[in-house]
Amino acid sequence: MTRAILLAWGNRPNLSARLPRVAMTGETAATGAMSVFVSYSRDDRKRALPVIAALEAAGYRVWWDGLLEGGERFSHTTDQALETAAAVVVLWSRTSIGSHWVHDEATRGRDRKRLVPLSLDGSEPPLGFRQFQVIDISASRMKPGDPATEAMLRAVAALHDMPPDRPVAKARTVDRRRLMLGGGALVAAAGVAVAVTRPWAKSPSAVVPPVQAASIAVLPFANLSADAEQTYFSEGLAAEVRSELARNPRLQVVAQASSNRFRTRAEDARAMARQLGVAYLLDGNVRRAGDRVRVAAELIDGRTGFSRWSEGFERPIADVFAVQDEIAGAVAAALSVELGGKGAAATAARPIGGTGNVAAFDAYLRGRELLALGTDEASDRAALARFDEALRLDPGYGAAHAARSRTLAVIGNQHASGAARPAVYAEAIAAAQRAVELAPQLADGWSALGFALFNGKLDAAAARPAFERSAALGPGDADVLSRFALFSARTGRFEAARAAIARATTLDPLNARAFRLAGEVEYVARNYAGAVPLIEKALALNPKMGVAHAAIGFALLAQNRLKEAEAAFRTEPNSLFGLTGLAIAQLRLGDRAAAERAFASLVSEHGDVALYQQAQVLAQWNQPERAMATLARARQLGDAGLVYLRNDPLLDPVRAAPGFSELLKGLGFV
Repeated sequence: MTRAILLAWGNRPNLSARLPRVAMTGETAATGAMSVFVSYSRDDRKRALPVIAALEAAGYRVWWDGLLEGGERFSHTTDQALETAAAVVVLWSRTSIGSHWVHDEATRGRDRKRLVPLSLDGSEPPLGFRQFQVIDISASRMKPGDPATEAMLRAVAALHDMPPDRPVAKARTVDRRRLMLGGGALVAAAGVAVAVTRPWAKSPSAVVPPVQAASIAVLPFANLSADAEQTYFSEGLAAEVRSELARNPRLQVVAQASSNRFRTRAEDARAMARQLGVAYLLDGNVRRAGDRVRVAAELIDGRTGFSRWSEGFERPIADVFAVQDEIAGAVAAALSVELGGKGAAATAARPIGGTGNVAAFDAYLRGRELLALGTDEASDRAALARFDEALRLDPGYGAAHAARSRTLAVIGNQHASGAARPAVYAEAIAAAQRAVELAPQLADGWSALGFALFNGKLDAAAARPAFERSAALGPGDADVLSRFALFSARTGRFEAARAAIARATTLDPLNARAFRLAGEVEYVARNYAGAVPLIEKALALNPKMGVAHAAIGFALLAQNRLKEAEAAFRTEPNSLFGLTGLAIAQLRLGDRAAAERAFASLVSEHGDVALYQQAQVLAQWNQPERAMATLARARQLGDAGLVYLRNDPLLDPVRAAPGFSELLKGLGFV
């Protein structure tokens, strides 16, 4: 998501050219008594009017744009109203989150502790405003007695010295799980008591939690070595420290993908901490020369930008593991108050599944960097070669076995031919099994095993214990939780899936993939309307992300929004999913010729790799015999698309077909 641009009101450029959005009914804003400032985007004016009417009906004087006299200067009138209003009601929407003016007004309301945030369409507030709970009015007509109306009026009343003239309904009891997840700190920070509801939040776990005192992001350590290619080592060292800190159950550690977005340090510490949702940042740099390594690390308070602790280490390269341990231990000790006095002890043990061989460690870091790049088959196979090298140097390196398994799974899924795929996945399973034998407490090893069994062996029943073990061992690992969430959703355990993906997005708040997976969880759970904003958020974080446009298309298709779905499928860069969606949407729109062309392209471009997708199209075309024959062929060739089978809405037309139940049983779903 684009970073919020917060401009000081006294420095606003070209203020007279601003689109009108605000004024006072009845009396001047200077009194401040019973006054409410309503901030919204001009495009949302129609939706804003019922909100204004509800506030006026309750006896408040409302400042909004409708009563400004022609030619009246915005700078004086608007600023005066904003500074004197007892409550600043901000109407967030897909449009207003991109408005600098709404950002400015919301910032002033937040800083004055006068903010009452509403969501017009279920959109989350932009970064900088997510610590305040939001009243979702997307399904409300703002009539008297409506829960959303009453929640808004309670929030506004809490910011006035007197209640509104009209009595409001008694607040409903808040579900204890929601209260625990939302946190009383949010209410205290906002100065109001409001409930969070979002269309996609069918489970309280989707509520965004407040910033925890014991929370940290480890930024990628800067490479100060003469060799620019040593970046893999400096960032790998930071990743190892991050993993050690994440093992402390009292400390919330942001995942690597989100932390690495600040590699260039283009923003100050407070801005980075705010966007990552953490109280502290760990920054550092590494200089490697010959057989010596110099590491400098600094713990920064994200609320003030000041240093809490800093230290430099210069050691022989063979002592790099001790440096990792010392940094993690020092950070935990510095946060001992936040960690309840149990920081250092919980972080002191050596890394699970690690190595004492520096050369093996170096090869492992190189492999991990290559795998993360995911450029093409050559880079994936180069990563595999590095992990093989690490294991040649240290056969007992559990983490390297787990990484090797994940790499083999990628190769099996994306690069191996149908005939070669079973052997590649068998090797992936063996590598993961070796990882958990060597390191039974390694969450990544169990996660790799579950993935290989599910996607490679196509055995949901066998994969479940491994995935459950991974989630139990890795509650602080966003990648482990994301894989577990996806498995849980595909096997019909939606509450477990939602809880896990909510935790993953908290730990990895700027990772587009995590939000795309969150959308997929909602789609599989058949909360189609709720899936779309989550995937749109993923695209806001990474506009070039593959599969996301198609995922939105399928959610729109399920809501019979056919033209919008077709447009989404046309935008999808991954033709495997884009063509599948087009073949379905175009037939439903009545264009059989276009649908058949899309299906022919799907078959010619992807062949047997797309057997599952072909079956989806045939099922939607009401050709059950062909669809089932194609699914049988997919099962024979081990098509990983079959992991979607249990809950795939596109296969609903063939669920009663002969052989479908047997196929589910054969895949371990029932």
